[in-house]
Amino acid sequence: MEHPLALRALAHFDDLFPIDVQEPQRSGNIIDQISSFADFGARTERIDEAGIPYLINEFWTSGQRKAHSIHEVSYRACFKPQLPEFFISRATAAGDHVLDPFMGRGTTPVQAALMGRRPLGNDVNPLSRLLTRPRLRVPPLSEVAAALRSINWSVPCEVRDDLLAFYHPQTLRHICVLREHLLQVAPLDNHCPDPVWDWIRMVAINRLTGHSNGFFSVYSLPPNQAVSISSQLKINEKRNQTPVVRDITALILKKSRSLLRDCPPSPICDFDLLCGQAEYLPTIADASVALTVTSPPFLDVVQYADDNWLRCWFAGIDVEAISISMHKGELAWRNMVRSVLIEQARVLKSKGLVAFEVGEVRNGKVLLERLVWEAAEGLPFKRLGVMINQQEFTKTANCWGVGNNNKGTNTNRIVLLQRH
Repeated sequence: MEHPLALRALAHFDDLFPIDVQEPQRSGNIIDQISSFADFGARTERIDEAGIPYLINEFWTSGQRKAHSIHEVSYRACFKPQLPEFFISRATAAGDHVLDPFMGRGTTPVQAALMGRRPLGNDVNPLSRLLTRPRLRVPPLSEVAAALRSINWSVPCEVRDDLLAFYHPQTLRHICVLREHLLQVAPLDNHCPDPVWDWIRMVAINRLTGHSNGFFSVYSLPPNQAVSISSQLKINEKRNQTPVVRDITALILKKSRSLLRDCPPSPICDFDLLCGQAEYLPTIADASVALTVTSPPFLDVVQYADDNWLRCWFAGIDVEAISISMHKGELAWRNMVRSVLIEQARVLKSKGLVAFEVGEVRNGKVLLERLVWEAAEGLPFKRLGVMINQQEFTKTANCWGVGNNNKGTNTNRIVLLQRH
């Protein structure tokens, strides 16, 4: 059975696009551009498998195309900025709306803003909005420093003692002071808080735990994967380590300078960041989006709530109240994708493109791109093909199963759909 909100969207497909709609002229369609791609020395290879055309090449790498420093915000299972940049540059024009309904850390909206497009995003976790919005409204670094100086670090506050597994008592007290201050001056229900405090919260969230002295904590796992308190105690015992004092003001300013070391992007006001399920985007108008670049949760392989428990605590988010979908079966995951695609068919312009990235899961045994392909059947999309961005060390023969680096993702797999 289709989702009831999805049926609402399907009911008026035929009314969305008049016959005389004028589309902007592009330099060839996206499949032609991908098929002829040879920027890194090799032509795209095409393989037809299970009735699906696969287009295989190395289309981007982190080394050959360095992304803007503003993207350096950690989040579990996020894709590189080069992925949305590839499609934004080829399938949109200045001022077009670019959407990610599973925005995570906000890579697609931020990249869209950097390229002069209008960012749209959505995620069920309010944390995503806190990570994305500040990088669309970047304040002057001098104002960030002044705001931090204005905090009275000696005020009484409630300290969560179990977090001493991560922090020196003085550091933890300052973290708790900052947390309470941010909840007062930039509460979660304020969707347009002061950009300075919004930025400080975003940076602090990304400095809570990590594996170097650039973080507030003692040595821990990387910042996009917070361990439990009991696990941190075991790490401390194994490493014979004790949390040391960290200057959180200095670390926030240091990370801010790092994020802004490339030319700081100009603040923008024309964006929309929603917080809800991806199959219902009520504030996004019909036929308004030129491009969607997204990557949904991959079955049950990433525990987003567990990874972000400490960040959610700091931000004042009740992690238990967040309904993050964890689909254990392929049928349930495909049905979720279909509901999302129905809503995409509502918001996309005629000829608008969906780039639906699914990566590799379960050592390549489950090919999620084929489930997306099935989910799109019967919807008003032309199924163009599956693009595989292949890393240098991965041979074509291994595109159908992981043959090396088998505990990581070898390829980006992107299903390309075009709205009729």
